[in-house]
Amino acid sequence: MVTALMAIQLLISLGLVVVVILQDSKGEGLGSIGGGTQMFFGKVKGLDETLERVTKYLAVAFMLLSLILTFI
Repeated sequence: MVTALMAIQLLISLGLVVVVILQDSKGEGLGSIGGGTQMFFGKVKGLDETLERVTKYLAVAFMLLSLILTFI
């Protein structure tokens, strides 16, 4: 049981790494402090929106699975 959960966590972590790498860089960094408004008002469209949604789900799944594996 634990081995199967660890294998699933490995797959989720690899998927999370791939999805994060595929996302476009926002390019703002510390430039948003000086009034860079593109970070706050830029619209997320198409593939970027899908990648952000998948990142959220994979991150939550990774966190929950980590907690489950901790208490087993």
